[in-house]
Amino acid sequence: MLVVGLAAVAGAHLLHRLVALARDPLPVLPFHSGWTPDQHALSRFHVRWYPATVLFLAFDVEMLFMYPWAVVAADVGVSAVVEMFAFLGVLMVGVVWAWREGALRWV
Repeated sequence: MLVVGLAAVAGAHLLHRLVALARDPLPVLPFHSGWTPDQHALSRFHVRWYPATVLFLAFDVEMLFMYPWAVVAADVGVSAVVEMFAFLGVLMVGVVWAWREGALRWV
């Protein structure tokens, strides 16, 4: 298995050398698939993406906590349901804010 693993790594490295767009490594520039970067790596994002990010995080965090909650909700009882609705209410504040800021407008 060790020989197969080393052969796979060596083969991937050789394949990279054969199909790479830039033959010279770019030691001082950030890596961008072999292309010269168009902008600085620490450039800022436009402010219109922040409400969309808040919306994504609200739904992502909701799913992160709802899967384990669904496993133990029947054992814990009514208090688990009440706590989940309180949690969803807090997340809904973020969704309403993102909606108000226009994160759901795609034009």
